[in-house]
Parts: sequence; C-alpha cells; structure tokens
Amino acid sequence: MTRFNVLLAAWLIAPCALATPLSFDTYLSAVESHSLELQSQQEGIVAAKAGVSIAGLRPDPEFTLGATRETVRSVEHRPVTWNPAISMAIETGGKRAARIKAAHSNVALAEETVAGFKSELYGTAAAAFTEACRTREVVARKEQTMAALSTVVEANAVRRKAGDVGGIELLQSRVERDQFQAELAQARSEADSAMLNLSPPLGRQFDALFPDARLACDFAAFEDRDASVLLPQALGSRSDVRIARATLDNLRDGAALVRANRAVDPTVTVGLAAARGYHDGIDGSGNPVEGAARSRALSISLAIPIPLSRRDTGDIVQAESSVTQAMLALRQAELTAETQVRTAQRQLRAAQDRLARYRDGVLLDAQKVVDGMRLSYVKGNASLLEWLAAQRSADEAYQGYAQARADAAIASTQLQLAIGQRPRL
Repeated sequence: MTRFNVLLAAWLIAPCALATPLSFDTYLSAVESHSLELQSQQEGIVAAKAGVSIAGLRPDPEFTLGATRETVRSVEHRPVTWNPAISMAIETGGKRAARIKAAHSNVALAEETVAGFKSELYGTAAAAFTEACRTREVVARKEQTMAALSTVVEANAVRRKAGDVGGIELLQSRVERDQFQAELAQARSEADSAMLNLSPPLGRQFDALFPDARLACDFAAFEDRDASVLLPQALGSRSDVRIARATLDNLRDGAALVRANRAVDPTVTVGLAAARGYHDGIDGSGNPVEGAARSRALSISLAIPIPLSRRDTGDIVQAESSVTQAMLALRQAELTAETQVRTAQRQLRAAQDRLARYRDGVLLDAQKVVDGMRLSYVKGNASLLEWLAAQRSADEAYQGYAQARADAAIASTQLQLAIGQRPRL
C-alpha cells in the first residue's frame, strides 16, 4: 500500500472514530474523575486520615523554672537559687491505643460516606443521561412528523392547482404544519436543556469535555435475578448499610475510648534545685551571718489525681446509648434495603413489561395505521382530519414508547443502586 493510500484511509477512518457515540459508562467515569462535589466529599477522607496521626500523639512534657533568693539584709545580696523542673503526664488505661483505633474507624466511616455520596451521584448522572436520550428521541420523531406534514402541504398545493382538493383543506394542512413546528421547537429546547443538565454531575461544561458528542442510547436490559441472590448482595455492598455498619464500629470504638479516658494519669516531675554558696558576713544590724556552701538537689515527685469525679458514669451511659442507637439504625437500614430491593425489582419488571408492550404491539400497530391512513389520504379515500388523527396517535404512541424506555432504564439503575452495584445502562 502506498503512502497516499495510507493517508487516504486514515482520513476516511478519522471521522468515524470521532463520531463514536458516547456511552454511559464513559460518561460515568468522567463524572467520577471530574465531579467537584465528589472531590469536596473526598477531602473528608483526607481529614480523617490526618486524625490518625493526631490520635497517636503523646502528652507534651512541661518545663517549669523557678527562682528564689533570701531577702536578709547583709553586706552582700544573697545568690539566686534556680529550680528547673520537667513534668509529664503518663497515660494509662490504653488511652493512646483506643484513640488510634477510634481514628481508624473514623477513616472507614469517612470512606463509606464518600461511597454513599458516589452512589447518589450515580443516580443523578443516570437520570440526566436517560432524560437526554429520551428528549433526543422525541425530537427525532417530531422531525419525522414535521417532514411528513411538510410533504402533505406541498402535495396539497399541487393538488389544489389541479382542482383535486379545496382551499380549506390546503389551509388546514398548513395550520397543522405550523402548529406542529412550534411543538418541534419546544421539543428541541427541552432536548438542549437535557444536554445542559449533563454538566452539573461532571463539574464542568459537557461540551468542553465531550465536544460534538452523540449519546449512545442503546440501553441493555438488566439481568433480573431472584431476590435470594440480590438481597445478600445488597446487604454486603449497599452504601447506606455499609455506612450504618461503619457508624456502629466507630461508636463502639468511641465508647471504648470513653472507658479508657476514665483511667487516671499520674504526673511525674523531675526537678533540680541549684543554690550558689556565699561567705560569712555581717547583716545590717551588725550581727554575724554564717555562710552556706554551694548545693545541688535532685527531686522526683509523682502526682496521682484522686478520681472522685469517676463516681459519675454519665459519659459511659451516653456512649453506650449511642452504640444502641447505631445498632437499631443498622437493623433499620437492613430492613429498608430489603424493601427497596424488592420494590425496585417489581418496578423494573413492570417497566420492562410496559416497554415490551409498546415495542412489540402498540408502536408497530400505530405506525401501520398512520402509514395506511397516509396512503389512503393520498389516494383520496381518507380525509385530512382522519390522517392527522392517526398521525397524532402514532406520535403519542412513540412518545409513550420513549418514556417507557426511559422508565425501564431508570428502574434498572435504581435496582442496581439498591444492591450496591455501579449502574450500567
């Protein structure tokens, strides 16, 4: 193959590559990477991890410095005695280990909270993507109807000149076309708005990240399984259940920390008294004053608080009450998860059944009616109003079909989110 042929093939293939439809999975990956709200939530994990190192800190030692001097009036001033000392509280009762464990469970809770927010973000993104597809399909259908109405107007203008139809029928077809043109403009506006709604989950403008993108709206049917398979998956992977479990673990570790903090912490102090000596002398009254030799005195003291306040157990009662509430909340979350999974499963089945009825029956029959009515109108066997009624009925059927597709996609997303799965359309 010559170089010219290679360049020609690349030029022909390039537009096809650029025109690749944007799948929901690609859009969702972009949401995960660029969402400003998600990035804000993830800062909570960073803060929680910093709390682990903070929890491992030990009490700081305390340095004190005192100075004393006798005020006896004598020929010479008495020297200053310096009393430097270092004291430090000794933690007991496993406080540091309990703090670190509570900090780690707080990190786990922060991570599960972010995962729960991500699940909500998935639902928002799926709804926006589905609505954009639905409005696009509605616009495509209305454009087809608009083309058919324009063709009828043109045909009636020719038939009017030939005397086959009257002026009233021509005017009626024009009125219907102009009215429908307004509906088409409204549908296009709704489609544009739906495309703009794809931007907030992304954290940036959709067109800036995916210029000239065309959505891939061929939604795949979700493989429905028995509730006995879906429920264990939901209890193990669902975000609200995992958040409830992490909350319970965090509160249990907090209660353990409260118990550890009730242990008293003794304070050890090591001090030094350094006194300079002085010679014999005579005070202001003329009395002799004996001198003193230079001295160094090392002292060690231990201070143990008397825990009279520990007789009150209100802090333990509060901590245990919070743990009990978390246990009840976990049980409630599990019951809610089971209910929502069963509800989402039934809604999905109903939506799929409704979609199948439109796809296999209503849509085909409505299109056959409008095609036959259009042919009859061209041959003069049906009136314009009869054809317009059939066209409106077919358009309503198609809009119902588009809504049924969107409902089935949303129901599929809700079931996948209910079992803790990253949604696929």
